[in-house]
Amino acid sequence: MGSAESAGGRLGAVLSLPRSGLAVLGPRGPWVATTPALARHVLTTPADYDFPGDVSRTGDLSASRGESRSGHLLFAPLAEPHVGHGAERFATEWLAECAEHERTAPTAPYDVMRALRRPVALGTTTAVLPRADEARLQQVAALVLAWVDALGPVIAARRPPRRWSRTRRAEERTRLALEDALGSVPDLEGTPQQAAAMLAAGVQVPIAAGSWLLAWLADHPTGDVDPVHAVWESLRLTPPTWLTARVATRDCELDGRAVPAGGMVLVSPLLLGRSPDLVPGEEETLPRFDPARWGDAARRPGAWLPFGAGPHACPGRTLGLAMLVSLATWAVEHQLRLDEPVGIDQSRGIAPIPCSVRVVGRREART
Repeated sequence: MGSAESAGGRLGAVLSLPRSGLAVLGPRGPWVATTPALARHVLTTPADYDFPGDVSRTGDLSASRGESRSGHLLFAPLAEPHVGHGAERFATEWLAECAEHERTAPTAPYDVMRALRRPVALGTTTAVLPRADEARLQQVAALVLAWVDALGPVIAARRPPRRWSRTRRAEERTRLALEDALGSVPDLEGTPQQAAAMLAAGVQVPIAAGSWLLAWLADHPTGDVDPVHAVWESLRLTPPTWLTARVATRDCELDGRAVPAGGMVLVSPLLLGRSPDLVPGEEETLPRFDPARWGDAARRPGAWLPFGAGPHACPGRTLGLAMLVSLATWAVEHQLRLDEPVGIDQSRGIAPIPCSVRVVGRREART
């Protein structure tokens, strides 16, 4: 597998920045906080640097209750029992997906991005909608996937599509169908619009994260690693949400430089994950996948903020980690091999393309 350092595009531009403080990508921004302290300050000071808007890029914040200056909703972290049920559902559905693959296409590689869709969608939906019956969970999971698919072209577009474009109408149609289904869920927390936004993020990001995880493990010389360490190392090298944005709510000074009101300040977990101050190992080894580096108990995994920080930190981070560890545990029990070279899709976050993995054997149980 290649590294993000050789990917070019926006990834290359950010990774080539000097890592000494606040950097700027153009004459009028955006600015990039390239040190852990600056990044954490931007993410944890919502009075000065607020969340920029809604996932569908419509600018419609009507579902919000104004808990931040932009009006963007603040989601509470998922409760521990709900996380447990969601993770258990994911594990069950993943094993069922693998069994179906072996029954119907035993000689074919796994298209990992496709194979993870249903297990992740049902795991996330089970956690977010704990009071929904099975029929409703199945319906909502399918509708979330449909909206995620329709959102793809909207998010990837350089400019928000026009109101009556085919792209926008498809996104709106699938979103409204999802919101209608959520409207009949008993004791729904928040509005259907709020639940839809949380579900979309809680499905798309773990699919990409799980795909990167299996790709890295399939490319590992032995594949015999600690599953938890493998998860953190994959999130370090290829965090699907590799870039997060905040908008200055007023004229600010950051790292001794002026950032005007409305200026965009970016934080990159992918960039921070290359910091020798945060990651064990020699600096020249940091672009390489090495889960064993996290055997160094002196360094805390996650210091590069893969789930963000502050009031807009990912509310599903515990569920996401649980699903990824479950997936990594399955992976290290098997011998995996990449079927073809992996590239990087930068259209919405980062995702591996293609992500084609073969199961070529099973490992003996670790003692």
